[in-house]
Amino acid sequence: MKLPPVVSGDLSPELRAAEGFGVEIDAMPGGYVCSASFKHRLKELRVKPAAAGDLPIHKLFSKQQRAFFAERAPNGIELDDLSVLGPVAVLKLKPEVGELGRKLTVELWNYPDGSRILELSTKCDPADAFQVAAEARAYLVGNGVTLSGEQTTKTRTALEYFVANPLG
Repeated sequence: MKLPPVVSGDLSPELRAAEGFGVEIDAMPGGYVCSASFKHRLKELRVKPAAAGDLPIHKLFSKQQRAFFAERAPNGIELDDLSVLGPVAVLKLKPEVGELGRKLTVELWNYPDGSRILELSTKCDPADAFQVAAEARAYLVGNGVTLSGEQTTKTRTALEYFVANPLG
């Protein structure tokens, strides 16, 4: 479950301490989006039955995730009112990059129309964000990665694609 945008200071200490909860910044040249994510690993295969309409959508989420959604969703919108969008084929690697001294997450999102988004990311403490961003930028540019292309988040692109193409 992901909620963009959020104001980090508006989130309660209890929520921030919840297992699977995190705040992240998607930074791109020219802007950033602060998002909250609430991850939960399913104990059994439920996604396909929910996508097929054989299982209520809310059964995909933990009690804490459902409460998080209920507090922030527009009035009158329930999890079971939502539509399943997708799928998107995602390839993901987490190589250790010696020159950076940290892992770099590489995600290639392949949309049904053949378009793709490549996202490169890393994690750090908030106090180190500007230093890590500068080091990552220097590393990418130094290795021939062009950073001047169209910038968009993968979540926004997926939502826009599937709203325009509901059947993929």
